[in-house]
Amino acid sequence: MPTTPLHKVRSDALELPEQQRAELAHDLIASLDGAADPGSAAAWDDELIRRADAVASGEAHLVDLAEFSRRMRERLSRL
Repeated sequence: MPTTPLHKVRSDALELPEQQRAELAHDLIASLDGAADPGSAAAWDDELIRRADAVASGEAHLVDLAEFSRRMRERLSRL
């Protein structure tokens, strides 16, 4: 059976050390993404500022990780 370029690349990639395989996987996945939304970074900045302000003002009620996990398990058990 002839070796296709895909088979060769896959074989070579699987011989790489774990860190290099992870970098390659990241790069390949990133190459599948479309162009970034030009306004998304500014929108995320605005959202982060809004949330930080809500925490600082006491408007937001924070829960610790254990409570968050309990709530999520409870919600998932209802599905």
